[in-house]
Amino acid sequence: MGTFCYNFSKYTLAAMSLVFLIISVTVITLVACMLSDKTYLVSIAEEGNNYEAGLYILLCTGILMLIVSVLGWCSAFKHSRYCLATFFSIMLVIVVAQVAFAGWLYAHGDRLDELVRSSVINTVKDEYGEIQCRTQIMDTIQATLECCGANGPADWAGSKYASQESSQSQLRLSFGVSNANNVFKIPKSCCKDATSTACSEGRLMKVAGTVSSAIYSEGCMEKLVTTLKTQSYHFMGAAILVLALEILSLILALICCCKGGPSDRYKA
Repeated sequence: MGTFCYNFSKYTLAAMSLVFLIISVTVITLVACMLSDKTYLVSIAEEGNNYEAGLYILLCTGILMLIVSVLGWCSAFKHSRYCLATFFSIMLVIVVAQVAFAGWLYAHGDRLDELVRSSVINTVKDEYGEIQCRTQIMDTIQATLECCGANGPADWAGSKYASQESSQSQLRLSFGVSNANNVFKIPKSCCKDATSTACSEGRLMKVAGTVSSAIYSEGCMEKLVTTLKTQSYHFMGAAILVLALEILSLILALICCCKGGPSDRYKA
């Protein structure tokens, strides 16, 4: 019975190490992509340092998980108590770091909402049409969430994109312009049907004018915040599942370390 429990713990630990390897590679890749996009970090504005630090903590956690997954795999088949002890120690650090990160996210929940809102406004005003990756992200948001601008299509009147596209060069670069003779152009992703003639006509809007029926009339800011909050529950569920697996791996590592493999007993 003891041998069965040991073998079960060993192979289960090996399987879980493979899962941790996949998770760690995914986390490292995602965080590295976010860190390489410096425009994202700049757009965070005043809170930039705090959130960048959070990304680095998550990156370090991913790297530690990568190391611990290799240790778990090796210790399971090499029957090494030293590897098991190292695996247990690093995994314990990862669990503590993840709990701390979860607490940080909870404490900064309101600021995250503010970050999303300010980021959308900043993208509409200054980055769309100037920075390719931000332009693509905003196009995807508008087309997917069926929205336009931060609070509505009128937001584009004060954007750098509108100043480039508009035939009215005198258009002032600010929100709240109220000259009915000024015409500005909105992105094609604001159209309900980007290939229609109504889209081409509706993209040319007058400041303080009516929105064409071919254009999405709702803003993206609140829709994006709501969507992210909804998705966060799925993220929390996945995080809790991973945390449960990590705690289980700690228990399995203790069992394997205390029980020891046949090779350990013969060496003694």
